[in-house]
Amino acid sequence: MSQLVKIVVTVPEANADVLRKAIGNADGGKIGNYAYCSFSTKGIGRFLPKEGANPAIGQIGKLEEVIEERIEVTCKEDKLNNVIAAIKSVHPYEEPVVDVYPMLLTD
Repeated sequence: MSQLVKIVVTVPEANADVLRKAIGNADGGKIGNYAYCSFSTKGIGRFLPKEGANPAIGQIGKLEEVIEERIEVTCKEDKLNNVIAAIKSVHPYEEPVVDVYPMLLTD
């Protein structure tokens, strides 16, 4: 049995489908005989690009608000690095935040 982890990442709404596909292609979101499983909620992300940043959205020194999706998936711990690499390869943000939580259940 492999240990499972929960991955949570937020992304601009327009990029959510591409991100979900990349996660699934990297073996994230597998549950039993199902693949590409995820859960999403929408919210507002806020950030202030500082000097030296290269923002995909917004301007240096101006507070920005973006409608984002919070995407949650599970994956086997041994696939975690692949899934994170896939997220970073398609995420539009210079510094995407990826939360990883251990799960008590195993696959």
